[in-house]
Amino acid sequence: MPRIGKKIYKRKDGRWEGRYIYCRINGKAKYRSVYGHTCEEVKEKLVKALAALERNKKKVSAGNVEVIGGKWLLEESNRLKESSINKYEGILQRYIFPEFGDRDLSDIANSELMDFSNRLINEGGMKKLGLSPSTVNQVMSVMNSLRIYALQRDCTVNYTTECVKVRKEQEDIRVFSFEEEDQLVSYLSKHYDTTALGILLSLFSGLRVGELSALDWDSFDFAAGTFEITKTMQRVKANGFSGKKTVVKTMEPKTKSSIRTLPIPENLREQLLSAKREGAFLLTGSRDKFVEPRTVQNRFKTILKKAGIADANFHTTRHTYATRCVEQNVETKALSMMLGHSNVAITLNRYVHPSMEVRIKEMVKLTKLFPINIVEKNE
Repeated sequence: MPRIGKKIYKRKDGRWEGRYIYCRINGKAKYRSVYGHTCEEVKEKLVKALAALERNKKKVSAGNVEVIGGKWLLEESNRLKESSINKYEGILQRYIFPEFGDRDLSDIANSELMDFSNRLINEGGMKKLGLSPSTVNQVMSVMNSLRIYALQRDCTVNYTTECVKVRKEQEDIRVFSFEEEDQLVSYLSKHYDTTALGILLSLFSGLRVGELSALDWDSFDFAAGTFEITKTMQRVKANGFSGKKTVVKTMEPKTKSSIRTLPIPENLREQLLSAKREGAFLLTGSRDKFVEPRTVQNRFKTILKKAGIADANFHTTRHTYATRCVEQNVETKALSMMLGHSNVAITLNRYVHPSMEVRIKEMVKLTKLFPINIVEKNE
């Protein structure tokens, strides 16, 4: 019996037969057949049979979105940090549950998901002014996680977040100019205290605000000329028993690459040695008292205003540090490790912003490679 491909055969009686698997019992395939007078006829019948089989497959309902979301979040809590769980819970409670909470996840269609994302962009948020593309993408990321959670349990899901295209505009990241950085250093030197010392350390080490808040003097090794970043401080949602909405916690950084050893800036070595208090927080000089990130941010903005520098977030010190390192030709891999990034691409894409002066200088180097000598024609 001649065989064409893997599913279609020519029988001894002259007819053609096409076989397909219609079910499996205890792992063993069970077959059905279609017949025709020609190979093409059997191919058409086989396509129709497989399509009908697909349509008639029993659909397994994923269940209520709010229930699915709770189960997914509980499972994720075993591997994610508390801050990440709080973020995902907030997205579920603020955006997804109000829209789809009482729906069956299996009944949500692509068109509904696209309409949902458009409403979030145009009229989302408490003031109905629309959410940022970044926030909408986070919402869609959680919807995709719920989808994967259901599919892994052999449930039917009819939507895919690939149908949603949210254009994310390039963020205009603030970096201090040379003049602004000099102005800031000058102001901090004249109004010196532990807060000023912390800002200067961040400006010359690229610390995140949470890392600075959690930094204590036990992390410093002046003999080796280094200090370690092993903790971060963050305000997170409180549990239901404390009576508070949020609490400040010290925890491990969110990624292993954020745990790192940094060189003590040479221009701050003497000031750091003078301020050292065994076991105390750097920003307070106390073992018991700390300054949470939100307070550091507010103090930083007040200092900028008094120094006559345009408004910026504390994270600007980190952007500025990375940019200055690149301008001074610090090796990119080394810089990536000092910033606590998991790969070099993050460093280059997010944190490196050469100033216009440096861009012009680099462009001059390029133009010098190709001198242009125009020879005028004699009339």
